[in-house]
Amino acid sequence: MASIWFLDLSAYIIHLSSSHHKGILSSHSITRKVGHRGTMQDYPGFSPSVDAEAIRKAIRGIGTDEETLISILTERTNAQRQLIVQAYQAAYGKELKDDLKGDLSGHFKELMVALVTPPAMFDAKQLKKSMKGVGTSEHALIEILTTRTSRQMKEISQAYYTVYKKSLGDDISSETSGDFRKALLTLADGRRDESLKVDEQLAKKDAQILYNAGENRWGTDEDKFTEILCLRSFPQLKLTFDEYRNISQKDIEDSIKGELSGHFEDLLLAIVRCARSMPAFLAERLHQALKGVGTDEFTLNRIMVSRSEIDLLDIRAEFKKHYGYSLYSAIKSDTSGNYEITLLKICGRDD
Repeated sequence: MASIWFLDLSAYIIHLSSSHHKGILSSHSITRKVGHRGTMQDYPGFSPSVDAEAIRKAIRGIGTDEETLISILTERTNAQRQLIVQAYQAAYGKELKDDLKGDLSGHFKELMVALVTPPAMFDAKQLKKSMKGVGTSEHALIEILTTRTSRQMKEISQAYYTVYKKSLGDDISSETSGDFRKALLTLADGRRDESLKVDEQLAKKDAQILYNAGENRWGTDEDKFTEILCLRSFPQLKLTFDEYRNISQKDIEDSIKGELSGHFEDLLLAIVRCARSMPAFLAERLHQALKGVGTDEFTLNRIMVSRSEIDLLDIRAEFKKHYGYSLYSAIKSDTSGNYEITLLKICGRDD
């Protein structure tokens, strides 16, 4: 217990939540508090029962008071929102998410339900959705599995099994194939080294292995790429990529593009970009979700909600830097109504 002394009280209460089901999921919201570059902070003078009552009134009245719902759910952290969920259930014998689903509609409904879902559970559902039905949304699979920490992956796997009574690995196996499947399964295992220490000798050695596995031979040894890129820490990989350039006179991204193809190539490129700058990688994903005809709400909701307490400030900065306009203005011009209002509140402000 001592290891979580630094957490705020609400997260701590959640951590101690009695039910096994809530317990495994809520610890995830604690893991994510480490970011400190999020747009959402704990709400001062927070009272779960007062919020639960205000939400109930907003839903029960004639017509829905969306303004109240938005202001409460976008001004509390996920840990606080989980306490509201518990208070709501205790007072009214109903699941808050079910009442929101019954009362709201469209993308606004999906976003509000996402806000009251524990992070590990939210990711588990996003993974399921990306593998359900005809075809697989490989981009969503890649994005989630490359951007979550090892601890988060373990919690997501646990949440996945709790909800679907199937292991995440089994579903990945049945929906994907080849080297892509192998690499996804390695990431889903949550075995990436999380240490911030870097080992220069190891970077030199790994860079040479990658060079020998690709540029320096006929054909490619894909397993070596999977092993190094899916298991080494991001700081270690950054150093390895520098060494790789020294050995091969090429950027690792160019080598991957030349040696590999399909979703496996997409996955490894995503890892390289995450190792170099995760906020820049996610800013690019948001840009793709918002540009062109139609909006990719599935991606937009996921990144805005899941990064709101980790690094959304940094993602915003990268967005502005790379595209010359703010994430806020992109959301404003691409969405509308209560959905737009909620996303803008999560975004924080215009840069």
